[in-house]
Amino acid sequence: MRGSTASTAARQEAEPILAAPANLPSAEGMPAAARSKAKRRKPHRMQIFKDIGTRSFGITAGSSFLLLLLLWSALSYTEAVNPIFLPTPDKVLTEMVHLLGTSDYWHHIGISVFRVMGGFLLACVIGIPIGIFAGTFKFGEAVVEPPMEFIRYMPAVAFIPLIMVWVGIGEWAKVMLIFIGCFFQLVLMVADNVRRVPHDLVQASFTLGASRWKVIETVLIPAIQPQLMHTLRLILGWAWTYLVVAELVAVNSGLGYAIMKAQRYLNTDQIFVGIIVIGLLGLISDRIFALMNKRFFPWV
Repeated sequence: MRGSTASTAARQEAEPILAAPANLPSAEGMPAAARSKAKRRKPHRMQIFKDIGTRSFGITAGSSFLLLLLLWSALSYTEAVNPIFLPTPDKVLTEMVHLLGTSDYWHHIGISVFRVMGGFLLACVIGIPIGIFAGTFKFGEAVVEPPMEFIRYMPAVAFIPLIMVWVGIGEWAKVMLIFIGCFFQLVLMVADNVRRVPHDLVQASFTLGASRWKVIETVLIPAIQPQLMHTLRLILGWAWTYLVVAELVAVNSGLGYAIMKAQRYLNTDQIFVGIIVIGLLGLISDRIFALMNKRFFPWV
């Protein structure tokens, strides 16, 4: 009984201390307008790393393209820029429809796609194994990365004279220039992807009795595949940027050739068409890689 009485007294003494101060406003005491405003307040649209929703993202992305089109229209239709240098959007659209209706232009598109994919695939076949080697072993890093870091800062255009001496002026010259533009960056990025694999996975594999090559085959390579797909997506974008430069080397076909031919006669509408077509081809290839990434690695 004494213990119960003491406990009750302690609780009674503690209640005034734990009670909320009387001067703090409660939800019921807030004005109706303030409560309504607090309920209606939405989170700020520009929050760090926060998703804005598919619909909002699509509207915003479309608005950015529309803004560029409006700026182009304002400068061209008002002739604030000489029409020779900046044709109107409708003139470019008309010329695009005309060129895409000819078999010659589709031949230019086909040969350009072949050159880009040839250089890109050659860089992947050679560069990915070397990148895995450099990222897996410190010895490989010491052998591979210093020369790669040195060469990757050299502009690919500077290799054109050497390429013409080494492989001539045929199709291999264009493919090799795109290959050089992609290869050295790809090796370093793949090596970085391998180093990002958690070391705990490797140690666990060794604990379970896996050999060195078995760890590479069953742990490292599967672990880097999602990030590798993203890396290849970036490298393919770079391959498209080297297309026009590659098609400066003794060519009579390709989108780069069509652009340079139009430049000689100041056909800027055809130049715009070539640039837009290259951008669309690059966008299509980028979306294909993005869809493949979602299809094969949905957890990323």
